[in-house]
Amino acid sequence: MANLTEIGWEEFEALSLEEKKPYLQRSGADAMPYHTLFAQQFDRPLLDRLCALSNRIRFINKSREGALYLKSVLAHKRAMLYFSQPSSRTFLSHLAACQILGITTGSVRDAATSSEFKGESREDSIRTFSSYFDMIIMRSPERGLAERMSWELSNSSRPVPILNAGSGKDQHPTQALLDIYTLMRSFEEKGGLDGRTVVFCGDLKRGRTVRSLSYLLTAFDGVKQIFVAPKELQISQDVLDILDSRGVEYTLSGDLKSATPLADAVYMTRIQDEWDEAKGESAKIDTSRFKFGAEELSLLPKDACIMHPLPRRDEIATCCDRDPRAMYWRQMRNGMWIRAALIAATFGLEKTIMECGY
Repeated sequence: MANLTEIGWEEFEALSLEEKKPYLQRSGADAMPYHTLFAQQFDRPLLDRLCALSNRIRFINKSREGALYLKSVLAHKRAMLYFSQPSSRTFLSHLAACQILGITTGSVRDAATSSEFKGESREDSIRTFSSYFDMIIMRSPERGLAERMSWELSNSSRPVPILNAGSGKDQHPTQALLDIYTLMRSFEEKGGLDGRTVVFCGDLKRGRTVRSLSYLLTAFDGVKQIFVAPKELQISQDVLDILDSRGVEYTLSGDLKSATPLADAVYMTRIQDEWDEAKGESAKIDTSRFKFGAEELSLLPKDACIMHPLPRRDEIATCCDRDPRAMYWRQMRNGMWIRAALIAATFGLEKTIMECGY
């Protein structure tokens, strides 16, 4: 198995995501990733294993004895949550996941409270964190920072794994994992996820959650994807190129009402105006037809589900919240379990937890 000590940064950076994948795995044919940076690292067998481990952890955690056991498995480890981009759910979800496993945590959530305020680079900050912690969970507005630092740390005197909790506009792999976990649980007693239709709606061009989930869905057989958005915010061609290369059926649309009756899952997203190149740019786009309300709810099949990575604005009406098909609150809680599973697996504890007596 190749690793990041065997390749220079420029050479690694130039590789495609599929070509980078072997450099990020642990040794062994069935190993979990060492660094989790992008959705392309997870194939169907890995997804099935992670979801099974998530289910096992949440079952063990139901009893006091089981919860105390889980808190002991990684009590000797420390994790740094370095969130230089605003976050509440993603931060708290990773924090809760660490707490379930007994990991001691530290955090920096504002560069103004770190030495970056004095001019230190993010790269130097992360190298500093690796001196004190055994894992770095990071969220950054800077595209590619997690990837670059995974190479830097792997070639340092103290390599530690990095989990990408959101990287610029490109990837959000742990969000995609919780989305897949939610979909698999939603359909586990209804024939599974294969052959389903997933409708994505909203700001698809700049939504990194959509990019990551769209790829993970290609691991399942016959999943059709429908992308509903204003033309200015429609899904990027590079995502469509991946779907084409994998023989995935998809449709581009500007009509949410016509797509809703076809959906097994509707994945709504907010307008990502924090990425506007010019102030107020997004406000000029008519998004009134890309909101899910009472009318869309009446068109949605009875066994379908509504999802959202949150936070929301007005793209899902609050009248939907108590409908049994609304999965976004469960989706958020599922993030804690799948992230606990990913962290445990990263530290090599998958088999230990799956086979424990609780």
